[in-house]
Amino acid sequence: MIIYKTQKEIELMAESGKILARVLNEIVQNVKPGVNTQDLEDFAEKLIADKGGRPAFKNYKAYPEDKAFPTALCASINDEVVHAPAIPGRILREGDIIGLDLGVEYKGYFSDMAVTIGVGKISVEAQKLLNITKAVLGLGIEQFKEGNTLADIGRAIQFHAEKNGFSVVRELVGHGVGKQVHEDPRVPNYFTEEAKFVPIKRGMTIAIEPMINTGSWEIKLLDDGWTFATADGSLSAQFEHTVALDRNGKKRILTL
Repeated sequence: MIIYKTQKEIELMAESGKILARVLNEIVQNVKPGVNTQDLEDFAEKLIADKGGRPAFKNYKAYPEDKAFPTALCASINDEVVHAPAIPGRILREGDIIGLDLGVEYKGYFSDMAVTIGVGKISVEAQKLLNITKAVLGLGIEQFKEGNTLADIGRAIQFHAEKNGFSVVRELVGHGVGKQVHEDPRVPNYFTEEAKFVPIKRGMTIAIEPMINTGSWEIKLLDDGWTFATADGSLSAQFEHTVALDRNGKKRILTL
């Protein structure tokens, strides 16, 4: 069931999103060759606490029987698509790309955001992947408006990614966000018939998060039980914003 937010709730989510954006931007400034992802995790936890928030992902369980997620920060490197824990720590190397995915809870409301950046000098192919993935997030956000459906978001993302020779991950999608870090609806990054029946309405708050691969769209779950990687070893990138259509009909990117 989709939970449509009041204007007051959206304002609280905006506070959460502002904290998250500031924290993630500071983490990005610390990414360079030789850095340990453990240090990025420690920095993330300290920054969130200093700003009065709580990490959304650490100790998260999708189901009660699940093992708790161990870190605040997801640090997915090269062929890792999403959900790679930042610990045990790994050393970043020149030419890597790293996806940094982080969530914050503040005053009972959640926000979710991700960026993928290069470590030092990266290949032309990797830079194109980052550019296109960031661009398709923007195109998806453009379609988040009254009169459209969630299918319009997925169609825009898929068309531009595939036009540029990349593929869109199918098994993982965006999602609603608010009082929980994961809520309904599912927000596919590719066109589906089912998404045509989910209209975008005032009060809707979702995380749009395209995951784009240089090779096949197929992915696999690694032995740690959390990290998803490309099945063919190709590079993957993710960008994400939490967005809202407020009660006045105004589209807002909350994680800026």
